[in-house]
This record gives sequence, C-alpha cells and structure tokens, in this order.
Amino acid sequence: MTFTTPDLCDAHEDAIGTTLQVVTPLFRTYGGRTSYCGQIVTLKVFEDNSLVRTVLGEPGQGKALVVDGGGSLRCALLGDQLAVLAAKNGWEGVLVYGCIRDSVEIGATDLGVHALATHPQKSVKRGVGERDLTVTFAGVRFQPGHWLYADPDGILLSQHPLVDAPSA
Repeated sequence: MTFTTPDLCDAHEDAIGTTLQVVTPLFRTYGGRTSYCGQIVTLKVFEDNSLVRTVLGEPGQGKALVVDGGGSLRCALLGDQLAVLAAKNGWEGVLVYGCIRDSVEIGATDLGVHALATHPQKSVKRGVGERDLTVTFAGVRFQPGHWLYADPDGILLSQHPLVDAPSA
C-alpha cells in the first residue's frame, strides 16, 4: 500500500467536500508507521481508556481506531502497552482526539498513531464509553466503516477505499 494524502487529494479533487473529507490539521504523528489507512472503528470516551484496551485487544487487520477523547489534554488515552497490543493484533493505526504517552516507545512500534499531544498521566479505568457511533471533531464526521488515510501531510476520510488497502 503506497499513497500520499496530497496525491489522493489531487486524484480525487472532485470528491473533496462530498465523499472525501480533509481533517483539520490538529494532530501530530507519533507512531513508528508514519503512513497508514484502514476502515474506521470508533470509540467515544472521556479520560477513560478501558474501551481502548478492549478494542485494541481484538483483531484489527485493515482497521484504524478513531478515539474521540473529547479533546482532553488532562491525561493519556494510549500508551506504549496499548500500542504494542494494537500492533500485535494487526491494527493499522490509531487516531486520538486527546493525548498519548510513552511517545518514544510508540515511535518504535509498527503502528500509525496520531494525537493532539502527549501527557505523562494515565487515564482512569471505569469502563465508560461508547463504540461504533459517528463522532465529530476536527471539522469532519468519522463514521464506522468509512476509510481513514493518514500520513505526515494530513488525514483524509473517504466513504470508499481509494487505494488497495489492507483487508478488514
């Protein structure tokens, strides 16, 4: 799988704003895999990463986890242990609308990771959150089953696969 988000934007220029969305550039790249794409699985949580652990413990081939953490900058929703778990289970990448921690270790893990920032504090564990619903942040709607494309230049969402992506 080879792509760049600028090339995808150029090749699908007529779809931008309809079936192709460009995510507002709020996120930093942290993972050892700088480019990734996958079918979206969503979580909506707030300062509790219990469901993140549960989902990343499942097979993730061809999938990208989108975590709507409400944009909280008060704790991390993903750390090195969860990143290693995700890579072991074949996840393509994780986009966190919130913070991560253990960024050096995550940078050495074969997983795409984008987040707002880093924070050294771990989250609480209450098991609270929702899965597989449409979440909205960074100017776009992330819908389960749609496709996420991420690289150092940006993040795109598409209703349909744009390249030969890993099979979900």
